[in-house]
Amino acid sequence: MDPLDALYRRWLFEVWEGDYAVAEEILTPGFTGHWPNLEVRGPAEAAEQVRRSHASFSGVRTALEAGPVVGGGMVAAAWSFHGSYQGGIPGATAAPGTRVSFRGQDIFRAEDGRFAEYWVVSDALGLMTALGALG
Repeated sequence: MDPLDALYRRWLFEVWEGDYAVAEEILTPGFTGHWPNLEVRGPAEAAEQVRRSHASFSGVRTALEAGPVVGGGMVAAAWSFHGSYQGGIPGATAAPGTRVSFRGQDIFRAEDGRFAEYWVVSDALGLMTALGALG
């Protein structure tokens, strides 16, 4: 397995499933994460952003849907997120316990065997619709 493939799997299956300390191992100190509505700097802020994403869900499980595709120091993959809504998202009308799933794609740039930069696109519209916040 390519080392960057293994690194991505740690991101998806360790960090995103709640082992936030792994971020310090796999992200560079100067890491920049580009989420659609914010940027985070460094492993601690990245881990905090993932933790905030988990705050409204229990039983979080991630799945690798495609990839990772590795080349030229870049990694791309498609994933899905599954969990039970616990409440707390403004505008959501779904009852706590409602199961939700949504998909997204990641792109990482690596430096010296760690991830230095990250771009993510996810189906936030689909998630908010499933939670009754839209439509």
